[in-house]
Amino acid sequence: MKKLDKLILSSFIGPFILTFLVVVFILLTQHMLKYFDDIIGKGLGIEVIGQLLFYFAVFMTPIALPLAVLLSSLIAFGNLGEHFELTAVKSAGISLVRTLLPIFFFVLMLTGIAFYVNNNLVPKAALEAYSLLYDIKQKKPALDLREGSFYDGIPDMSIKVSKKFPDGVTIKDVTIYDHRKHDGNKEVTVADSGKMYMILNERYLKLELFNGHNYAEGASTNQEMAGRVKRNKNETFSRTRFSKTQVVFDLSSFALERTDKKWFQGNRIMRNLGELESDMDSIDNEVLQTRLSYYNEIRAIFSYYHITDSLILPAELYQFKINRDTAKPTTESFHFDPEIQKRGEKSARQIARLDSLASSADTTARKSTARANAVRAQKVPKRKNLPSKTSPVSVQPVIVKRTFSDSVIAAKIDSLFLLHAGKPHYENAANKARTAKNQLTATLAAMDDYDKDRRVFLIQWHKILASSFACVVMFLIGAPLGAIIKKGGLGVPFLVSIMFFIIYYLLTMTGEKWAKQGFISVQVGVWTADTILFIVGLLFLRQARLDARLFEADFYMVVLDKLKKWAILKKILPAPGS
Repeated sequence: MKKLDKLILSSFIGPFILTFLVVVFILLTQHMLKYFDDIIGKGLGIEVIGQLLFYFAVFMTPIALPLAVLLSSLIAFGNLGEHFELTAVKSAGISLVRTLLPIFFFVLMLTGIAFYVNNNLVPKAALEAYSLLYDIKQKKPALDLREGSFYDGIPDMSIKVSKKFPDGVTIKDVTIYDHRKHDGNKEVTVADSGKMYMILNERYLKLELFNGHNYAEGASTNQEMAGRVKRNKNETFSRTRFSKTQVVFDLSSFALERTDKKWFQGNRIMRNLGELESDMDSIDNEVLQTRLSYYNEIRAIFSYYHITDSLILPAELYQFKINRDTAKPTTESFHFDPEIQKRGEKSARQIARLDSLASSADTTARKSTARANAVRAQKVPKRKNLPSKTSPVSVQPVIVKRTFSDSVIAAKIDSLFLLHAGKPHYENAANKARTAKNQLTATLAAMDDYDKDRRVFLIQWHKILASSFACVVMFLIGAPLGAIIKKGGLGVPFLVSIMFFIIYYLLTMTGEKWAKQGFISVQVGVWTADTILFIVGLLFLRQARLDARLFEADFYMVVLDKLKKWAILKKILPAPGS
């Protein structure tokens, strides 16, 4: 490695490490302020707070890395320009692009590290952080007995202390209400003074009470304790005096209970690229299943319209159905024929004509069978050896099958269509229409939900890549700007970096919002910020190679003088063709 490369890298790595730690600290502080009220007063140990801060620090890495690259590159090249080191390098015949190469390769390595962190560490850190934060929110506040007020944090107990001494142990005028039987304030303990201790790794609270009384009302007889009901309505009352007694309270309800992490794994920020792709495939299968179910419900919705028609499934639905029902026979009347789709309406009319011919032939056969049955039914056999009128005989009824001619049947069918539709018919038709509308609305709503979920997962998939590539984009902005500004330190570079980071953040948030709402595609919404700032960085690089003075007042004064001269010449010189 040449001495120039070592000089450039040493001037960049130091500010990068410092700015990265500072940016992580600032972002972490800003993020933790949102959960300040949920953490304070819970009696959390140093280990729990340290775990929460560490996980959130890893979670902030994708945002901190691009900002640290931008700020450190501004500082590094601003210092080189301020001390005329860039001028000496250019005078030696070394171009600015060659000067940027060592840091550019280092930033490429940082981009790979950022991708690994975004894809592997950040999802795990987010899962640990937010599951731990949820458990902290569910945890009860720490034991805090305040003077002159009742404390009911311990289940089924209410404790009042009139005064607490500075040693944190001695207390005075203690009153304890025992509500474990859920029958009111019938068990009360009053003491003149006492001492309070935490025992067995703060799992239990021990109170040593002095000079007091214990009052108990109600269930003190053997009958009540055995569960029998007293015949008389007189209640018992007992009072016990003590000079010293001990009361122990279980504080297990104050412990931090961890929830199973599987309930949080479905969130998009806790998934890597492979898991996001699997989630999107699952959503695609759900969409295909919903569409196929709708095709299955068409016959139930449209009871009389094209009931004998066969539905042609789209290619993707047919393939999905084949894959799903490979080992299962089906009786559905769906079929997929690409040739039929290519031939279009002409082939459909031919198939309909064949179906009509088959149905007419079937109708003719049924008519012939009906005529033969009618002729056989009209041939009634003659009865012989009729009995006399005087002989008793049982008469069996003769069943004659009644038949109608084709004209009569047609007339009856026509009469059905000529009947006036009554109110029940209209109500039935309206109910079927409402059912069809509701089913169609539910299907469309489900499809919209699936589409929104898929966009959310796709946004996160692209965001992992875009946030990693942002390191290169911020370097292309910061390094040329530092060479143009020629100001080191944390003053001007910090202001410029904050301005560009705000622009990057606004473009990213706006693009993601519009992509979630479906106004623009996901790719455009996620990559717009990187694309715009990448072009701006290339423009800044071009201006830095030309030694442009974009941030000097003389540069703009010269441009303004040129505009004034151009305006004056336009007024003096006649227009062409006049």
